[in-house]
Amino acid sequence: MADKDSYIHLARPLPVVSVPPAQATTSPLSVVISAQALFSILDHSLRRNVDQERVIGTLLGVRNEDGAEVEIRNCFAVGHNESQEQVEVDMDYHKTMLGLHLKANPKEVLIGWYATSPELNTFSALIQNFYASNGDGTFPHPAVHLTMSTVPGQDIAIRTYISSAVGVHPDRLADSCLFVPIPYEIKYADAERSGLELISGAKNNGNRSAEVTTDIHALEKALEEVLEMLDRVSEYVARVVAGNTQASVAIGKFLMNTLSLAPKVSPADVERMFNTHIQDVLLVAYLANTIRTQIDLSNRLASANFGATTPAPAVAATNPTATSAAPATGGK
Repeated sequence: MADKDSYIHLARPLPVVSVPPAQATTSPLSVVISAQALFSILDHSLRRNVDQERVIGTLLGVRNEDGAEVEIRNCFAVGHNESQEQVEVDMDYHKTMLGLHLKANPKEVLIGWYATSPELNTFSALIQNFYASNGDGTFPHPAVHLTMSTVPGQDIAIRTYISSAVGVHPDRLADSCLFVPIPYEIKYADAERSGLELISGAKNNGNRSAEVTTDIHALEKALEEVLEMLDRVSEYVARVVAGNTQASVAIGKFLMNTLSLAPKVSPADVERMFNTHIQDVLLVAYLANTIRTQIDLSNRLASANFGATTPAPAVAATNPTATSAAPATGGK
């Protein structure tokens, strides 16, 4: 007799259902959002009409070959009117602006759309299905829907979604879908860091303004931040060595990789190289000022010589009159 713990699992084959054109076949695993796109969305939200609860727009960016990673780099606003009964979206404007953006940035593609409200309703499903449709949409990839809460006085809340088909009747596929949350990450380049830090410094001021610092003050601030991070890391390592804090493998690997990149140079050599670099910079600045002074002096001398030789053509112009009158006198 067969063992009672053994069994056979029989699965009933599922019916073959055609995938609607508004749904994609590859779902992104992560979404990267650039700071430029977020600032454009905030600017659009500040310029909206008083009676508008939310504004929408189109998201542009890049997608890898398998569609698992999406990076949102740019966006533009799309006009729409929304009420309790219906929603109207200017699709002609969307198509025109999309064509112009793709001509200016051929590497970018249509990613999805954004809305400045965390609410998801039937109108959101309609717009989502349009952006994910075949032809003018992102098919066969899913359209990414980004929501941003822009309520004054509250923190900005960002969510990213993709859609999945919901409903058994084909007529309800156009206005119904299931929004599935997906993870996102906000990244910015090193060149944008100084500008973002300057803007973030204005949140503590009542007038929401920040003064532009000089290069020396920016260098001083950067060095202070590095020293603060070093002190924080040193305290963490000391607590781990003393047994007061549980060690983290991820942090240990990150510190090991970071320290391995640092050159093994003594402090005296670092100070000497720094002083040499400062002297080189001062020498270049001195040579630049000398060349600028020499060019300015040459221009002044050339202007002075030109001014001294200017009356000569007027004297030469009076000589033919004197010579032409001399033969008349001799003839008499």
